[in-house]
Amino acid sequence: MPAENLTLQILRKASQGKYGIIAQSCYDAQSVLALIKAAEEAKSPAIAQLFPVTMKQFGIHFVRFTIEACHAARVPISVHVDHAATDEDISRVLDFADAGAAVDSIMVDCSHHDTDEDNIRAAKPHCQRAKKLGMAVEVELGRLSGGEDGVATIEEGALTDPKKAERFLTELDVELLAPSIGNIHGRYVNPPDFRLELLDELQSKVGRGTKSDSMIVLHGTDDLSDELFRDCIKRGVVKVNVNSWCRDPQVESWAKTMGKKGLPDVYDEGMEAFGKACTRFFHLLGSAGKA
Repeated sequence: MPAENLTLQILRKASQGKYGIIAQSCYDAQSVLALIKAAEEAKSPAIAQLFPVTMKQFGIHFVRFTIEACHAARVPISVHVDHAATDEDISRVLDFADAGAAVDSIMVDCSHHDTDEDNIRAAKPHCQRAKKLGMAVEVELGRLSGGEDGVATIEEGALTDPKKAERFLTELDVELLAPSIGNIHGRYVNPPDFRLELLDELQSKVGRGTKSDSMIVLHGTDDLSDELFRDCIKRGVVKVNVNSWCRDPQVESWAKTMGKKGLPDVYDEGMEAFGKACTRFFHLLGSAGKA
């Protein structure tokens, strides 16, 4: 599975090339297609992310559409499910896979449990089942505070302890780690205060070339400066989760044109705004031209 899994292929190539991959949240067909078109034009690999709420809202047929559209693209685009945090949400993803709609990767998010032991205990059977279905698995050690569309609000965060990371990843036998380094979900009330030294320590303990050989995922990217994005990439982040940076221009476009233009034009202009924002990230993260 690891050699064949599309998410891992995309991210390992990014790790070798020292660039990042946008993992863009997609809430509808328009955003999926806009991401694909932009990635093809920029010759960039990408990841389309679905939230569990979207899978519940639109069902297995939308998931099949997303997988088929992304896998048919002229550049590598995998499909990932972000923040599957309840037994119901995780089971839906895995049941869809059993029914022929298997995404490439899933975040089994049990970080809301009180202890790391509880996190492992809750996540392990889901991780094992996902791996058997051929999926790559992402987990969160520590806990991000805040919330956004598709992600439940967590009041108190907890920084990732690098000393616990190797055992955590080994116990769960997974490839992708989402750490808490001062990042939060949603808008930053105060300027972002990242503990970048944690990224360095995590790379040295569980990154590529270590026993864990894992790759690091950055959540909580609203309001970050271009310089901070580039710094995180230099320190080994390969998957960069993006939501509102691309979603908001699409929604703003709809608000300006809805009722003033025909629906096809509303969709076209919204997709153009969404794709333009994605293209900025292909260049910012260094993935443009890498497909």
